[in-house]
Amino acid sequence: MATSSNFIRLVGEHLRLVRETKGINQEDLAAKAGIARARISEIENGKGNATLGTVEKIMDALEITPVELFNFQNLSDTMDITDKKLLIDIHRSLLLERDLNEIQYVINTTREFLRTVDKKVDYGKK
Repeated sequence: MATSSNFIRLVGEHLRLVRETKGINQEDLAAKAGIARARISEIENGKGNATLGTVEKIMDALEITPVELFNFQNLSDTMDITDKKLLIDIHRSLLLERDLNEIQYVINTTREFLRTVDKKVDYGKK
């Protein structure tokens, strides 16, 4: 199977988080949405594209809106994500909701932080 995009995996991770937060298991969600449990698992694991119709059924079953589905702000706080690109996508989605001055501040702060880290790494090698 082809590698899924980071966005597809991000949506799948968020669906899992919402489902687990609501205390619903995959079987119950599948029954409520009228979708096979294996398909729910595939979507949550980013193993395949879901049609908009399928996503709508899942959202209805979870009683969430599209805004709630695509709000990734809390995802990185609650999950042990080790994929570099996925973490960058989460970071990007957080920044898109900020104004330009805040984004520039984050960039400058990140640069300074990385310079400090790099100096400590260089110092440790001496």
